[in-house]
Parts: sequence; structure tokens; C-alpha cells
Amino acid sequence: MGYHLAVVVDDRLSSVSHIVRGNDLANTTARQLALYDAFGAQRPEYWHLPVVLAADGQKLSKQTGAQAVQDVDPVANLNRVFAHFGLAAVRADTAQQWLELAQAIWANYRLGLA
Repeated sequence: MGYHLAVVVDDRLSSVSHIVRGNDLANTTARQLALYDAFGAQRPEYWHLPVVLAADGQKLSKQTGAQAVQDVDPVANLNRVFAHFGLAAVRADTAQQWLELAQAIWANYRLGLA
């Protein structure tokens, strides 16, 4: 539980509003939301995506030596994620705008409508 406490405190101090991560971490979300509620803090929005695998089938992660994503252009990074799932790029100027525009597209994708 200490890890989840540290994550929530760090996210709050960093003003995190959206968390996009692999669906392999979806089971930790309830614990973190409970901590947000205990602090009386606004919950971030969570998006759980299918895990991205390398060509050899391994999960891309720090543990498997995957390189970090550069945060110079977050909109381009988010569009790369969409491209991985065969979705068209979202035209946006900011990551916040991208997230707002992409929500309906992602919902349709998850329902098999995209």
C-alpha cells in the first residue's frame, strides 16, 4: 500500500489530471482511487490501454529495457499510440485538447466501432 500512497501523493503534487497506462495495471486503480477519495482530492481520469509488445512478444517496459518516451511533444506521442492501434491522428494543439477529442474515438474503438 505504501507504493500506491507514494504514487497518489506524487501525482497530486505534479497536478496529474490523466493517467494513461497498460490494462495490466487496471487492478491497482481502485486502491489509488480510494486514496484520492481519502484525501478529498479530485480523481484523475484513467485510460487503460492494451499492453504494447515488442516484436519478440515481450511487454515494453523499463524492466525489459524499453527506451523512455521523450516528452518534448506529448501530442505526437499520443498520436503514435493511436497509430499503434490503427487509429488516425487527432488534430490538437495540447495534450489536454487531444485527450478531450480522443475520448469518443477511443470509446468507439473499444466497442469495436472504430
